[in-house]
Amino acid sequence: MLCRGTFQAGNVAIGDHNQCSKRFFNSVSIGCRKSLVSSCSVGARSGLVLAVATNETTKSKQMAYEPSLADRLRLGTMSEDGMSYKEKFIVRCYEVGINKTVTVETIANLLQEVGCNHAQSVGFSTDGFATTHSMRKLHLIWVTARMYIEIYKYPAWSDVVEIETWCQSEGRIGTRRDWILKDCATGEVIGRATSKWLMMNQDTRRLQKVTDEVRDELELYFPKELRLAFPEENNGSLKKIAKLEDPAEYSKLGMVPRRADLDMNQHVNNVTYIGWVLESIPQEIIDTHELETVTIDYRRECQQDDVVDSLTSVEPIEDADALESHGANGSATAPKDVNKSFLHLLRLSSDGLEINRCRTEWRKKSARI
Repeated sequence: MLCRGTFQAGNVAIGDHNQCSKRFFNSVSIGCRKSLVSSCSVGARSGLVLAVATNETTKSKQMAYEPSLADRLRLGTMSEDGMSYKEKFIVRCYEVGINKTVTVETIANLLQEVGCNHAQSVGFSTDGFATTHSMRKLHLIWVTARMYIEIYKYPAWSDVVEIETWCQSEGRIGTRRDWILKDCATGEVIGRATSKWLMMNQDTRRLQKVTDEVRDELELYFPKELRLAFPEENNGSLKKIAKLEDPAEYSKLGMVPRRADLDMNQHVNNVTYIGWVLESIPQEIIDTHELETVTIDYRRECQQDDVVDSLTSVEPIEDADALESHGANGSATAPKDVNKSFLHLLRLSSDGLEINRCRTEWRKKSARI
C-alpha cells in the first residue's frame, strides 16, 4: 500500500491507481510518478521560497527553492500555514528489535530524519543538520542539548507511523523542536517528544548565542503562538536529572565509537548515546519491561578516539507517601509491580569527565498476540 516498489509482469506493473490507498495519498500510486509528485505538498509548492534576512537592510531576499527528487519521493507534507511538517514512515524489518517492535533508537532516528526533512523542505542546507544561509556563512552548526521521548505504544514491522514536527525559539541561546507520533491506521497518538538545541561554532567547537540574523531566518517557520508537545504542567520533559553517584549498580565499560557512529558534524551522533545508555540496563529489565520514557542531557562531545563507560543505578523514590501507598515498607526503591526508573551516566574512561546523564522509565511488557 505504501511501499516504494511495484511488482511487474513483462512491461505491465501489477497494481494501478485504483489499488492504491485513498487513506493516505488520495488514490496516488507510489509506482506512478505523475501522481506521486502531486501527493507531496513539498513537490507541489513550486512557489516555495526561503526568505533570507540581511544585515544591510530589513528587506528580505527571496531565493527560489527547487524541489529535489528526494522531496518529491518523500511521504511528507507541510501544513497549510507552513508552520509544521508531517511525514509518514513504514517500519522496516531491520528497525524491529527483540520485542518484535521498533527500538527506541529507531524512533530517535525517525525523529531526527523528519526534523531534517522539515528543514530541507523549507530550503535549509543538506550539508549540515538544518543549517541556514547565515549559519553556513558563520560556520555554525546545531548540537542537541536535551532530548525527551515518551512512548505509549511501539509500532511493529510494516506499521505506518505519521510524525509531525515543528520548531520554535527557546530563549536567546537556542531553539526547541517538538514531535507528535501517530499510528496512521487508527490516528492514535503513540508517542511525543521534545528537544532543545544549541548553536556551536564548527571550527572552535564552542557554543554561541543565536544571532539576530539567524533567528530572523528561522522565525519565518516558527508557529505564531507557542505550541508544545507537552503542554501539561510538571510533565516529564521538565524533570531534572540527578547525577548518578559512584559506585553504580550496573556498568558497561570500555565502549568505543565505531566510524558509523559519527555524523556529518564529525562527532558521535546523538542517537548513539541512547544505545550506549541501554547497554548497562540489567538483562532482567530488558526481559520483562519496555522503555516508556527517556530523557538525556548532552554535556560534552564524544569523538572517535574516546573510550566510554556506561553506568546505571535504580533511581531512589523520594516520595514517602508513594512508597507507603505501594507497600514498600520504607524501601528506597519501588516494589516489583511499579514501573522502574533508572539514572544513567556516560563518562570518558580516561578521566571520568561526564559526557551526558540520562533518566529512563520502564513499564511491564504487555502480553502480545
